Amino acid sequence: MKMRFYVVTVLPEMLDSFVRTGLVGKAVESGALEIHPITPREFTKDRHRTVDDAPYGGGSGMVMMPGPLVDAMDSAEARESAREDGGARPLRILLTPQGEPFTQRIARELASTQKALTLVCGRYEGVDERARIRCDREISLGDFVLMGGEVGAMVIVEAVGRLLPGVLGNPESTHEESHAQGRIEYPHYTRPAEFRGEKVPDVLLSGHHAQVAKWRKKESLRRTLARRPDLLETFPPDAEEQKLLDAIRREGEGA
Repeated sequence: MKMRFYVVTVLPEMLDSFVRTGLVGKAVESGALEIHPITPREFTKDRHRTVDDAPYGGGSGMVMMPGPLVDAMDSAEARESAREDGGARPLRILLTPQGEPFTQRIARELASTQKALTLVCGRYEGVDERARIRCDREISLGDFVLMGGEVGAMVIVEAVGRLLPGVLGNPESTHEESHAQGRIEYPHYTRPAEFRGEKVPDVLLSGHHAQVAKWRKKESLRRTLARRPDLLETFPPDAEEQKLLDAIRREGEGA
C-alpha cells in the first residue's frame, strides 16, 4: 500500500534532503511513498506572506494564523480528491507538545489504516485554536519542546513509512526490532569476531539456530527488564518468557 504524506510547514526546505536521501529517498524514488510539502505562505493575502500575528489578550511570542494553515490543510484534501482513484481524505495530525506521545503502536495503526496523512507543523508560540480544532489528532514526540513540528513530521514519516511494503529491503526486520513486540531488541554483533579484547558471544558463532534464537530472546528480555520494565506490564510475558525472566533474575541475585 502506498502512503502519501502532506507536510504543512513554513520551512519546506527542511524536507529537501530528507526526501532525497536514505531509505526514505529510495522509497520516494520507487513510488512506495509520496511526500508533498505545502507551505501556508502560499495561501496568504498580503505581500509579506504573513502567517503569524500577536496573540489576542497579550503575551509573549507570535501565533500562527488560522486562515493560511486551514487553507493549506484543505489543499491537501483537494489534491487527494483530484486523484484518478478518488484519493482518500487525509488524516490531519498536528505536531504539538500537547499531543499524545508517539509510539510504535501508533505508527502501526497509521500504517495499517491510512492512505494519506496531513502533518501540520506548528511554529512560533503555537497555532490558533480555530486551526487546532480542525485537526483530527494531536501527536507529540515527548515531554519537551522543539522550535517547530518539522522534526516530528519527519519522525512520523520514517516510523510509519518503514512499515509499508516496498520501503525496507527486508520486511522481517520490522518484527524483530525494539518495541515492535513490546520488547527492547537484543544486542547485535558483526565482524570482527574480537574487537579490543571483547569477543562475540560463542552462541552466535555456533551455527545452531535454535540456540541463537533462545539467546536473542533472553537478551531481549534482559534489556527490557533493565531499561523498560514497564513494557513487561503492558505486554505480559508468556510462559516461555517467564522462565527466561526467572533465570535472568537468579543470575542477577548470584552476581
